[in-house]
Amino acid sequence: RGDRLLPLQNRWVSDRVQHLLTHLGVHLHLQESVAEVQPDLIRCESGLTVKCDRVFWVTQAAAASWLRESGLATDEHGFVQVKDTLQSTSHPPVFASGDVATMIHHPRPKAGVFAVRQGKPLAQNLRRALQNQPLRHFVPQKKYLLLIGTGNESAIACRDAIGLGPYPLLWQWKDAIDRKFMQQFTNLKAMGDEESERTGSSPTPSSSPPMRCAGCGAKISSAVLSKVLQRIQQDQPEVRREDILIGLDAPDDAAVIQIPGDRVLVQTIDYFRALVDDPFLFGQIAANHCLSDIFAMGAMPQSALAIATLPNALEAKQEEMLYQLLAGAVKVLQTAQANLIGGHTTEGTELSFGLSCNGLADPDRLLRKSGMKPGEVLILTKALGTGTLFAADMRLKAKGRWIEAAIASMLRSNQSAAACFQHYQVSACTDITGFGLLGHLAEMVQASQVAVELELEAIAVLDGATATLEQGIVSSLYPQNLRAAAHLQNVEQFSGHHLYPLLFDPQTSGGLLASVAEERAIACLKTLQDKGYLDSRIIGRVLPSQPGQSPITIK
Repeated sequence: RGDRLLPLQNRWVSDRVQHLLTHLGVHLHLQESVAEVQPDLIRCESGLTVKCDRVFWVTQAAAASWLRESGLATDEHGFVQVKDTLQSTSHPPVFASGDVATMIHHPRPKAGVFAVRQGKPLAQNLRRALQNQPLRHFVPQKKYLLLIGTGNESAIACRDAIGLGPYPLLWQWKDAIDRKFMQQFTNLKAMGDEESERTGSSPTPSSSPPMRCAGCGAKISSAVLSKVLQRIQQDQPEVRREDILIGLDAPDDAAVIQIPGDRVLVQTIDYFRALVDDPFLFGQIAANHCLSDIFAMGAMPQSALAIATLPNALEAKQEEMLYQLLAGAVKVLQTAQANLIGGHTTEGTELSFGLSCNGLADPDRLLRKSGMKPGEVLILTKALGTGTLFAADMRLKAKGRWIEAAIASMLRSNQSAAACFQHYQVSACTDITGFGLLGHLAEMVQASQVAVELELEAIAVLDGATATLEQGIVSSLYPQNLRAAAHLQNVEQFSGHHLYPLLFDPQTSGGLLASVAEERAIACLKTLQDKGYLDSRIIGRVLPSQPGQSPITIK
């Protein structure tokens, strides 16, 4: 809309950039407002139309609408108004900095240099606020160096009214500054090193945590447990089941459950270290993972016992962590119409959690790993890749969106998928977890005494998993899972395939794998996808076994 480029900079910068773009054959349309964007056309209010193959929307910084809606004082553009201490002018306990905020006494353009420079004052004042110390005032700089790359390994420089370039030397300077800054997000220090670096000293015995006892001395205190269970019952009251005779509503030395005479009891247990920092999310993931064995057997969950290891910490922190953990697990259990009826807690070096789950099933409708028949097809309900993605996350090599998508997959319960498989009368079923797809498939093949033709390209893959595998990033369990390759007939032909390592990738809260009659497979697959299992795929076919040959062939 403006009459020149970079209107916040001096005229020399605007003219220089405009001259460079024109010289490169870029057509500029100034003082134009876009009225409509079509797939291959842009139409402006003046009547100007511009044909295009691709459109890049480049806008100025804008404030999220929730900031103004939250009640925080904002300026006319919706940015949080802050004092020199970086505190909200209306809500002093709230701090804001960078592009989301406007310093009322020192307004500055929304440029990265100002946002970055506010980082240290913000950290200092957060510490001071927590320690009830006076806050320090911060006055941002007025002038800054502007370096603009011109796309040919040259750059122009400007500070205030002085401008230079484009010169290759300025590009090298800009490149060095940018790389040095980005290294801070790549070469991160191991946990615990920050304090030593900040103080310039090595940890001493006096600064170490006190000795923690083992055995029953490592249990979480009864006061913490009582508070957590009281909060859980208040915030998430359980649906009362008549077959839970003694549970958390009237705690005793042990829980008591009743088993109907026409049902069998299905039991399973799983327990593992936290793979996400949020205990509420981890509780949900772990509960979904633990319940999967119940669903894979064709049973309905009835009750669960929890086992949790909490990091050594103050009681208040342990209480909140345990509450979030159990709240996540109870949320999943209640959705499955199951009750948490007890458990055990202990202290340790890191957060770990698991459940011992009970389910009830009709003995005539149990699903087993055995039962696959030649002519049936294999359906897998979730994409693979959680093992390599979280291994990459621990190495700081995973993109945030990859991990978010993996977490969304792990939060998806297998309950509806199991009900779908029951409806379409699958003959065998298992869940894909720690031993990877090939490990669990080999168990089904051996139990059913059949062979399988596996279509590698048909398997759904979580976003980013192929990229991390190409970097050679695998789970620490991968080498052991790789032994399942002994069940492959044509391993030499496919061992170099980019998806081959995915067969041995351990899954957390993975999908269900079932064999179903071919005539019902397409309808079953459509129902699964309608229920939200969008990554469901037909990945193989069951064949008669061939004596003396490995039972699994990759296609």
